[in-house]
Amino acid sequence: MRDESLQFLKQLVNTPSPSGREFRGQRVWLDYVKQFADDTFSDAYGNCVAVLNKGGSPRLMLAAHADEIGMSVNYITDEGFIYVRKVGGIDPAITKAQRAVIHSKNGPVKGVFGNVAPHLMKFEGERKMPKMEDLFLDIGVSSKKEAEKLIRIGDAITLSDEFDTLRGDLAVARAFDNRIGTFAVAEAARLLKESKTKFSPEILVVSNIMEEVGLFGARQIAYSLKPDVALVVDVTHATDYPTVSKQQHGDIKVGQGPALTHGGCNHSEVVARLEKVAHAKKIALQHEATSSTSGTDTDVIFWTRGGIPCALISLPNRYMHSPVEVVSLKDLEQIPQLMVAFAQSLKAGEEFKVPI
Repeated sequence: MRDESLQFLKQLVNTPSPSGREFRGQRVWLDYVKQFADDTFSDAYGNCVAVLNKGGSPRLMLAAHADEIGMSVNYITDEGFIYVRKVGGIDPAITKAQRAVIHSKNGPVKGVFGNVAPHLMKFEGERKMPKMEDLFLDIGVSSKKEAEKLIRIGDAITLSDEFDTLRGDLAVARAFDNRIGTFAVAEAARLLKESKTKFSPEILVVSNIMEEVGLFGARQIAYSLKPDVALVVDVTHATDYPTVSKQQHGDIKVGQGPALTHGGCNHSEVVARLEKVAHAKKIALQHEATSSTSGTDTDVIFWTRGGIPCALISLPNRYMHSPVEVVSLKDLEQIPQLMVAFAQSLKAGEEFKVPI
């Protein structure tokens, strides 16, 4: 990966962007992508868009969500300890004993999630799994009054883990879900801008909000932009580590290329075109099936207005919704290449329809 792109990815991942408070990460994203775009803008709730080849045909949307799972301040005890409310799919069992940051109007406030030492705990039978209401945050104060000088109810909270590398092209971070997606669509804009190959479609590059709490931003921006076809980028569960059932969850490996999803909201003709251009570009693909929903923004984009032909491109991700998500940077680099090849394959006025 080129140095400038890697630095952008690190900055994007390390910038806290919990659902509903994505503005810091969105600023980073816009500052990067605007150099490749004809125009950039944001809407009322913070969905961000970069436009290339304005007025082209068809209108192709490349979309990914900017938000990460997090928490918010819910209650402050008289002693200054803070109880939290989850924002998205936080797992209480892996949140205990973690370092965290509260994002207040006064700036970042450091804290730790308390964990009672095993010496002080008496068990009758097996230890119970913690619930969200059991978690408490210690910010180093001794009273509610002191805490309220620093934070308030509703302030966002994220864990402190940042981007790092493990070995080779494997990287670890807390927020690859789905900062890798917004990175990929921005890189697609860069590759299209730098390409000497002309392309027909208008490209709408989107970093949308609040996926983790209900796919809300995708609904808003897809309705506003009215694309003719959409490619959505997100992570998917890698199943190449102990205790995960491949019979139940499929066979997806980190380092073996991005995954295409078949069925449900994924338009068969759009998926077929992606397979065709991937073969031509020698991009290895993995495959997974969906039942009724994909659990991504694709689920709401495809039924917006009269129906938008969509396909989901996913990056294999180990340990999703944890502070130690692991992905392959080589897999990640192939996703913008795949989207660019798809964009360059489109002809003016082209439509995708299921053959009947």
